[in-house]
Amino acid sequence: MRMNLVGRTDLSVSEISFGCASIGNLYREVAEADVRAVLETAWESGIRYFDTAPHYGRGLSEMRLAPFLAAHPDAILSTKVGRVLSPARAPIAEADGFVSPAQNDVRYDYSGDGIEESFEQSLARTGRTHIEIVYVHDIGAYTHGASNHLHMKEFFETGYERLVRLKERGRIRAFGLGVNECDVCLEVMAHGPIDVILLAGRLTLLDRSAEAALLPRCLETGTSLVLGGIFNSGILATGPVPGATYDYGRAPEEVLARVRTLQTRAEASGISLAAAALHFARRAPATASVLLGTAKPSSLLRNLELLARPLPEEANAALA
Repeated sequence: MRMNLVGRTDLSVSEISFGCASIGNLYREVAEADVRAVLETAWESGIRYFDTAPHYGRGLSEMRLAPFLAAHPDAILSTKVGRVLSPARAPIAEADGFVSPAQNDVRYDYSGDGIEESFEQSLARTGRTHIEIVYVHDIGAYTHGASNHLHMKEFFETGYERLVRLKERGRIRAFGLGVNECDVCLEVMAHGPIDVILLAGRLTLLDRSAEAALLPRCLETGTSLVLGGIFNSGILATGPVPGATYDYGRAPEEVLARVRTLQTRAEASGISLAAAALHFARRAPATASVLLGTAKPSSLLRNLELLARPLPEEANAALA
């Protein structure tokens, strides 16, 4: 599998990466044997870059990665900062869509001290002494609404500089943002350089909002993209079926209509809608890696097979 450089660093990541939200019990409980199976399937398929976060199962995803990382010390790891975990004060059955999570409470903290505390916790959970990439997770109005200015203030005052120091000390090799929106990326890039953005759902076959301002800025500054949410929460995988999901909710009729058009165009050119979504993401400018997340080896292998098939010439029009 091809390896691509991250930003202007000397770090390379596999062009397909594995997203570890599902192994944190996203929407359903996943057995330990299934966790091991899907991680090993990813490795055997050539994937060398794995992305996780404290948010995924309140630390469960990171803890489940630890044995795998011990067995594969060359794996490239990214995790996220901005949420600090502490032992839960009451039992937790579900948290933010993660069922049977690790029993931890969470608080947002984008200050330098909060970022370093989150980072050290992630090292302990994953069994690592360093982590290749750290993303500032979910900062921005998309997550925090009117209170976001307070988080931006603490990040700009001490958080950003702490990430610079962690990189200078060799504890991380790259840093950036892990978000679902474009505006906050432009705001942070105006403050100072970042290496990479894990952008979920905003540079896809369906949602190309990053093309207006963020993508040109990334190309100008040499900032890489890791593309997540390439199926826009499901609809580009399932098609415009009843109950299809878009942006973490039920797809509205306007979105269903657009997806019907995309599906018709893709199938007329000899490929499926899912294949079109996958190839669109891999071809997107500035993209270092495309993130695939699942708890099922069969789903991962199906998507990798779609990417491996040569595209018919006429499919280029469906990806334009």
